[in-house]
Amino acid sequence: MTFLSEYIYYIGAFGLIFIGLYIVLVKKNLIKVIIGLSIIDTGINLFLITIGYIRDGTAPVFSKPGLKANEMVDPVPQALVLTAIVIGVAILALAISLAVKLYKHHGTLNLRKINEQKW
Repeated sequence: MTFLSEYIYYIGAFGLIFIGLYIVLVKKNLIKVIIGLSIIDTGINLFLITIGYIRDGTAPVFSKPGLKANEMVDPVPQALVLTAIVIGVAILALAISLAVKLYKHHGTLNLRKINEQKW
């Protein structure tokens, strides 16, 4: 049971990545594909946060005497994930707006039907 509790965040992160990858590869609806990409993004963010996590770690502030660097949580993955969340929301908004334009132009969000049509 300790193995599962120790690696539960890694399992959850890779689970989200694989679920999102399955959705992207199998689904035909463009909105569902965009949702799958968002799930992949969430899984990658969870993975990056899990890499920087230390059990019973403290904030990376050197003001406490006797605190060693290996006892502090790494702030770099947190900063990367914060940036990735902002970029992910911007890309999601762009993808949804492109899907709306495609629907107005083709009348469908089915990727196979859109691919069969001529411009």
